[in-house]
Amino acid sequence: MPHLKANGISIWYESYGDGEPLLMLMGLGGGSSMWWQQVAFFSPEYQVITYDSRGVGQSDKPDMPYSMRILAEDAAGLVHKLGIRSAHVYGVSMGGMVAQELALRYPELVATLILGATTCGGAHAVTASHEIVERLFSIMTLPAKEAIQVSTSATFSHAFVEQHPEEIRQWLTKGAESPPSAIGFKRQTEAAAGFDTYERLPLIKVPTLVLAGTCDQLIPPENSGILASRIPNAELMLFEGAGHGYLWEAEEQANHAVRDFLKRLPIEAKKR
Repeated sequence: MPHLKANGISIWYESYGDGEPLLMLMGLGGGSSMWWQQVAFFSPEYQVITYDSRGVGQSDKPDMPYSMRILAEDAAGLVHKLGIRSAHVYGVSMGGMVAQELALRYPELVATLILGATTCGGAHAVTASHEIVERLFSIMTLPAKEAIQVSTSATFSHAFVEQHPEEIRQWLTKGAESPPSAIGFKRQTEAAAGFDTYERLPLIKVPTLVLAGTCDQLIPPENSGILASRIPNAELMLFEGAGHGYLWEAEEQANHAVRDFLKRLPIEAKKR
């Protein structure tokens, strides 16, 4: 798939299928390759668009301050360059923060909003334990084997790691296809730390679905409750026993929930 110049950087993106556009935004340090299961599920009915955000994979990795505003401008620039007037937007973790910012700054581009395992940030957010945060942010400085163990244990529930080694192996393999740079990981982390939409959430007017695992250690599920309570008419769905990586732990349940939501809310042809 090609690179595209938007917002002053080169962005690597991939597009699959036809139909209503569905833009997917991955979390901190994650690239387009991490959406492989959702691409397979949604592309028979939708035009699924994934991309490597700045600092990750094959997109540019400028060493400069990042913010959610800049990351949202990247996404908006990509959508505009692709000639898309309005899209379904699905963001997870940090990608969910970018998706919130996109919906607030470019409401005309967002037809529906799906926020997975994410937070409004700021003083109202429910934070992970100090131990989990320290372990996550040490990943880029740890030896590879130890970094993999930390990332896996923070992303998935213990039961899933124990019972599904093949799924974990595939997740690690896909993650290695579009890794973050050390600079990109640092800059994305700084952007996430400065993020806060709590006061602005009532301004989101598009239909919104909020998803989370009940055993999420990185972004506790209480954050999804805050989002659903602040965004007008938002729907909330929790996946019992799943961790931060609910996309993989509750794959079938989550994919069907998103598809059912999208089917109820088609994009008007004139807005595509």
